[in-house]
Amino acid sequence: MISCSAPGKIYLFGEHAVVYGETAIACAVELRTRVRAEFHDSIIIQSQIGRTGIDFQKHPYISTVIEKMKEITPIKGVFLEVDSDIPVGSGLGSSAAVTIASIGVLNELFGCGLSLEEIAKMGHEIEIQVQGAASPTDTYVSTFGGVVTIPERRKLRTPDCGIVIGDTGVFSSTKELVANVRKLRESYPDLIGPLMASIGRISRIGESLVLAGDYPSIGRLMNVNQGLLDALGVNILELSSLIYSARGAGAFGAKITGAGGGGCMVALAAPDKCIQVAEAIENSGGKVTITKPTEQGLKLD
Repeated sequence: MISCSAPGKIYLFGEHAVVYGETAIACAVELRTRVRAEFHDSIIIQSQIGRTGIDFQKHPYISTVIEKMKEITPIKGVFLEVDSDIPVGSGLGSSAAVTIASIGVLNELFGCGLSLEEIAKMGHEIEIQVQGAASPTDTYVSTFGGVVTIPERRKLRTPDCGIVIGDTGVFSSTKELVANVRKLRESYPDLIGPLMASIGRISRIGESLVLAGDYPSIGRLMNVNQGLLDALGVNILELSSLIYSARGAGAFGAKITGAGGGGCMVALAAPDKCIQVAEAIENSGGKVTITKPTEQGLKLD
């Protein structure tokens, strides 16, 4: 049996604006999806959802990966088992992680010889196929790890600090939220266009702060970025409550990560403040995960 894992990600800056070509900064985090594979006499996918064959309803990403890999190598039978630390529909890149880990493990098992660049590209194509639209951010960061600027794909210094994630437990549709922001932009182009440009500028200023390891300043910019996301209408009361609790407990900064409308917020904190910040988020009703940035993308376990 071969096992591969791929990390989830957070956005330090730039979600929504990245859809319109602005710069964003994403960071791989040490929450991973693991996929184990071995040869079998039929195709079986086993996960927390259940046990199926090729099933585009229950296992859309893995099923699409198998179909895509069949174009490269004959796959008559394989047993794939999935487990994940990453909550689904929370803005942490769960679909990208399962997609990349699945491609990675089949690439190893069947000796396809795909490079990391090819795996990231195929992962993005699969996300587009399943979702109808997808940014290359999640699949790229899940493949390569570290901190990356999008769309330029410059690798930055990986922060040496704590990351505290608060999950509201409220499911949100990325597709719907992106469509709502698009409508707002079309209704008020002179207002929302410059707002998107400002979010892009935050990312570009943030790039030098990440390189310098200036966490207090990164946190302040995260807070400014959150104010602009509020203006786009993608915040909800539950997220806001977790964000302000984290800031009040001493986080450098806190904001939504991903599309908003539910899902998760993220706080940047000094290692000795992580538990304090986590308790504050928990007391405000969030499900908490303390993690850290990771340099390691797709890997053999």
